[in-house]
Amino acid sequence: MAIFSPLRSAIVPAMVLVLSVTMHGQSLQGKQAKPGKIVGTVTDVNGDPVPNATVVLKTPESNDRRTLVTPESGYFEFTDVKPATPYEIEVSAKDFADWTSPPVTVDPGQFKIVTGIQLRIETERTTVDVHYDPVEVATEQFKSEQRQRVFGIIPNFYVSYESDPAPLTAKMKFKLALKVSTDPVTAAGVALVSASRQAANTPKYGQGWGAYGERFGSTAADGFSDIMIGGAILPSLLHQDPRYFCQGTGTAGSRTRHAMFSPFVTKGDNGKWQPNYSSLGGDLASSAIANLYYPQANRGAGLVFGNFAIGTAERIGASLAQEFLFGKFTRRGGHMK
Repeated sequence: MAIFSPLRSAIVPAMVLVLSVTMHGQSLQGKQAKPGKIVGTVTDVNGDPVPNATVVLKTPESNDRRTLVTPESGYFEFTDVKPATPYEIEVSAKDFADWTSPPVTVDPGQFKIVTGIQLRIETERTTVDVHYDPVEVATEQFKSEQRQRVFGIIPNFYVSYESDPAPLTAKMKFKLALKVSTDPVTAAGVALVSASRQAANTPKYGQGWGAYGERFGSTAADGFSDIMIGGAILPSLLHQDPRYFCQGTGTAGSRTRHAMFSPFVTKGDNGKWQPNYSSLGGDLASSAIANLYYPQANRGAGLVFGNFAIGTAERIGASLAQEFLFGKFTRRGGHMK
């Protein structure tokens, strides 16, 4: 059953919280006025973090210069970065050769991750190898997405806010699916949906705590099979990306079309748009599997195709919420955007 797809696993509690806040919120300023953010991690050539490294963010044409020192994790973060301004990042640390980045610019409101900061042991002649590694970039973006939560509570892991995100590896797809499935907020959502099904007496398990337990188990199984098949197994086999790619800019009409077509179109691991066989296949497969454990009265082709139609409608609603609501209240990397 498609009620707990990767994108919709927390839609019930999320919609209640988001809609209650937006009724009193003020309209956001134009995105062009929003500063960006530059983050990264200083490591050595073995990939170990470098603490106490001095990181300088500067512009070649002005005196705009900011400095900070990395903690044990090697992580650094510059906020309020001016959009469309070329910056350079200089990193220095004791016993290491200095490192300087190529020009770095951010778009309005962008969360920019700088990768490839690897310090070499200082010698008489040091060569800095700056290269683009898609897996390394995907790893940094993946770490950031795993911390995305609406209001800092509700998981929002299956959304990318990057303008050109790197594709996930198969390992990342399975790790993300398991993280969503085992999150405590997901379990709370399962309990809430099971209670609503208990009130509606569907599936026809009857009433009482025993029936509620059966509904809880079937709801959890529905969500788990949908997330694993549509969010990990099929995307890995078909080389498709299971995330929702937030457009964030443009007219309301273009953003609405982008959200409504997302259940049917997705990005492949090659970066090209293609039919979303993974999502649609996950909905159909989870509905078919439900025939194994649903009561006899609820089994059959009607269950499969009925739940598929409902799941597709729910996925469209969830995508619209992601495009226009959830992004405003999602904490990314521990900070509200």
